[in-house]
Amino acid sequence: MIDGVLVIHVGGHIDGVNAQEFQRGLNQRIQNADGPAVLDFKNLTYISSAGLRSILLAAKVFRDKNKKFVLCSLPETALQVIRISGFDKIIEIQESQSTAIAATTN
Repeated sequence: MIDGVLVIHVGGHIDGVNAQEFQRGLNQRIQNADGPAVLDFKNLTYISSAGLRSILLAAKVFRDKNKKFVLCSLPETALQVIRISGFDKIIEIQESQSTAIAATTN
């Protein structure tokens, strides 16, 4: 927690092999979140469509709670995939963790 915002650091390789495990871990962290959340992808090396689906499901949880959900620090390749898929129209993306945290209060 940073300034009342749940910050989750995501790293490594997320693909069809481990996307369900990623989703379970993400769900465990967000299920009792009362405020906004930021997913920080600074250490992400790869994400597949299965990983993107997990993020979309998490975003839905926060939308249903009427709470902000922001992604940040996406590597360029992951950012391109998110833009091509149109997820950037659904989920807010910020360049850094500090700007993402600030965006949760706007």
